[in-house]
Amino acid sequence: MISGFGHQALISILSHLVFIALAWWALQSLQFEKLLRANHVFQARVLYIMLSIALGSAVSNFFLDYLLWSQQLPLIFQ
Repeated sequence: MISGFGHQALISILSHLVFIALAWWALQSLQFEKLLRANHVFQARVLYIMLSIALGSAVSNFFLDYLLWSQQLPLIFQ
């Protein structure tokens, strides 16, 4: 039982990291430079990081919820 929590924690951590990295990569295609003020490079990078974390975490939570629900589906027939 306890080892199952360890596996779930590892899958959750990896999922969040993968989706945050994927969100970072996807956000690079947008041209935020036109929306930001000049000479605010550090703030723009922080914004990219925060948007990547927010978007990646939301997608990862959806993926993990879907995975959990699909594993619980057979319990309907018990």
